[in-house]
Amino acid sequence: MDEIRRWFFEVRADETIKNLIKHEFEAIKVSDRLSAVDEIIKRIPPTKTVGVGGSVTLREIGIIDKLQEQGNVIYDHWKQRLSEEDSLRIRKMQQSSDVFLTSANAVTLNGEIVSIDGFGNRISSMMFGPKEVMIVAGYNKIVQDIPEAMNRIKTLAAPMSAKRFGADTPCARFGKCMDCDSPQRICRGTLIMERRPFATPTLVVIVMEDLGY
Repeated sequence: MDEIRRWFFEVRADETIKNLIKHEFEAIKVSDRLSAVDEIIKRIPPTKTVGVGGSVTLREIGIIDKLQEQGNVIYDHWKQRLSEEDSLRIRKMQQSSDVFLTSANAVTLNGEIVSIDGFGNRISSMMFGPKEVMIVAGYNKIVQDIPEAMNRIKTLAAPMSAKRFGADTPCARFGKCMDCDSPQRICRGTLIMERRPFATPTLVVIVMEDLGY
């Protein structure tokens, strides 16, 4: 990233963090994915159970492998060759984990966090259940406000996610939301976190890299 681009995205990240803190979240900015992993590992001892939301960002930074290496019990429904029954069981276990680790679809400059789900395990666990939540997002997910967040999700994150899942939806075929009624529609519930939930300490890590969808 050249100097001017870095300045621009750094300023946006700083404003986002200031407003997240104002909204009672703990929020930090890190320079890259390795720094993000270091910050998370410092906060999660091997004795804690970790629920992992469906997230490309988490896989890109490599945090799940690091947690496995240090011996954490991990509830990850994206493991290969899981039965539908086991996948649902793991999603439910995430809701009572010591730490729920995930990403978001968008974070606004105003300090709001916006996510859309199909099953709802991610958005429900982000609000209530786990003892604490950690949200990791690349600078590319910072948007102006909630309308821009919804536009980002519908025109970018959701079509790419549906394509990744192999869903038979219009967005996976044409690359844009058509507000479909497909049985495989992945946009089924929206969470807008305007403030930190009362009972859930929540850390937001903004990474100065382009991560996830």
